[in-house]
Formats: sequence, C-alpha cells, structure tokens
Amino acid sequence: MKKNVSGAPYAEGSGSNDVRTGAPIDEIDRILLDQLSRDARTPNNALAALAGIAPSTCLGRVRSLIDRGVIRGFHADIDPATLGRDLQAMIAVRVQANARQHLGQLAEQLATVDEVLNVYFIAGADDYLIHVATASSEELRRFVLDHLSAHPAVASTETILIFEHVRPRHRAPRAEQSSGR
Repeated sequence: MKKNVSGAPYAEGSGSNDVRTGAPIDEIDRILLDQLSRDARTPNNALAALAGIAPSTCLGRVRSLIDRGVIRGFHADIDPATLGRDLQAMIAVRVQANARQHLGQLAEQLATVDEVLNVYFIAGADDYLIHVATASSEELRRFVLDHLSAHPAVASTETILIFEHVRPRHRAPRAEQSSGR
C-alpha cells in the first residue's frame, strides 16, 4: 500500500490523484494555496482565518488538496552553497534516437545521484534539463563524464552555469479567469 504526501495510506487504483478529475479549485482553495506557496509552515488556524473558514474546514480542504495531487509536498528549500555545493548548473541532455524507449529509466537513474537537484523532461531539441549542484568545476566535470557522457543512451550534453537564482515572491500559479482572457 502506498502513502500520499500527508502520510495517509491509499490503495493504488482506489482513486485518482489527477487534479482534472477531482473537484475544481475554488477561491478559498486559491487563498490556501497562495499562502502555503509563500509559507508552507503557516499554522492551520492562521490559514483558516485568511480564508475566512473554520479551522476544521481548512484542515479538510488542505487534506483534500493533498489527496487530489494539487499540493505535491511540503519541503525545506535548502541553499546548496551552505552544504559546500556552491556551483550550480543546468545540463541539457539529448538522448540517442534508438534509446527513446528508455527515457524514464534514465530520469529515474539520474534522480538518485546526490548532485542532482531536479530532473525535467522537456520539449524541443533536448530531452532533459538536469539541475545539479557541485562543490567545484572539477566535480561538475566528473558528474558530466561519469553520469552523462559515459551513459550509452546519451547522445550529447550542454552545460549552462547558474550565476544566481532569483526566486519569485509569489509562487502559486494563477489559473486564467473564465472572463475570456
């Protein structure tokens, strides 16, 4: 039996985590999501007050958002530089044409490597964008050689160094209003 983000167990096939099949997101949900995207540690009673609902209702709504896959998780956003990994890069990866059926395996394999922060499957000329953090340019070079260039499915890579990452203050995506915009 699997567990959802909140830790509650659910049986596979017992329900869908596909947001599109669940209840639609309303204005109260948007308020909750907006605040949680700003500070995921906001206490339930403060969330409820912001949304103008009872704390018990708020807790039920947040749990529903988790169960439906709208909220994918809560985590600490740790600066890699504080852990001695202050060189970050995005690496564009193009996979061999004959290895396309193994795209998922490559992504899962890369996601287990310590230097990898995120793996993005993308559209365009490249297949993946890999966000990595290393302690030095030598470690970055070694990562590319050991985990990408040496991989039989990888056709080419392009490494782009990240000088700075500026985070938007407002992180919750806003859905287009139905006013025809």
